[in-house]
Amino acid sequence: MLHARMLSYLDEVARCGSIRKAAANLNVASTAINRQIIALEQELGEPLFERMPRRLRLTAAGEVLIEHVRETLKSYDRTRGRLDALKGTKQGHISIATTLGLAAGPIAKIIHEYTQEHPYVRFVLQGLFAGGIPNAVISGDVDLGLGFNLQRNAKLKTLFGLDVPFGAVVAPSHPLAQREKVRLSEAATYPLVLAEQRMSLRALVDLALARVSVTPRPIVETNSIELMKQYVHLGQAVTFLNPLDVAEDRLVGRLRYLPIGETLTQSMTLIARHRGTIDPATSRFVEHLKRSLTQLTETYA
Repeated sequence: MLHARMLSYLDEVARCGSIRKAAANLNVASTAINRQIIALEQELGEPLFERMPRRLRLTAAGEVLIEHVRETLKSYDRTRGRLDALKGTKQGHISIATTLGLAAGPIAKIIHEYTQEHPYVRFVLQGLFAGGIPNAVISGDVDLGLGFNLQRNAKLKTLFGLDVPFGAVVAPSHPLAQREKVRLSEAATYPLVLAEQRMSLRALVDLALARVSVTPRPIVETNSIELMKQYVHLGQAVTFLNPLDVAEDRLVGRLRYLPIGETLTQSMTLIARHRGTIDPATSRFVEHLKRSLTQLTETYA
């Protein structure tokens, strides 16, 4: 039988890949964890971990069990939240994985606005490449995943989606800065600062440039949205971002966002586990997030 303590032991060992590291994190004896794992394996008649020279790796049976373990732990946290609410303390915990660009952009302000009205809610935010977001949600590491062009998976459900345009971003002193709109082929004649290949935006930019017969030869490639913006601010280079990435920069006059004549968009989605239950605190935040992102997109597009 899986008791609450055993659930946390299994979860931590799976995350760390080491009984010794898990024991140190949980402040318990490693022998105690090892005994309980061995006893559980004997009870189930299946090994849960493959003992490798330097780490433990989940077996197929272990993968099945750890999905149940993490869902049970999440369910327990949600139940505790409901009980706290009944007592009047109203606590909540929301974990989100999002892209590096969104994490560095509007998400901080959106969360701040929410916590002003709901100070009892605690957030954990992870910045990941788009390819890692679905896995973080499926594994139970986070409750929600927000990103662009996320891969579909039967284990996930979409809570909402928005089409977000992307355009050219330049310094206020750039020759294109006073334009209302710019063609992609014209923007590409200037030095380019582009997202690196692993970022979802890069694939869209490359495809769009290919359609106008342009082969990109960026002078800088990076996974840092902040670096892209800083480099463009310093000179005559052009980068391609969405209006959410540069909302604050536009307000203070640091950068100019120019819609592209070809009307290019990214698909932004918020995802959760298909079989997961969304608690009231998370549900309220989802509505706040959707409303905020929609307003930002419409305002700055």
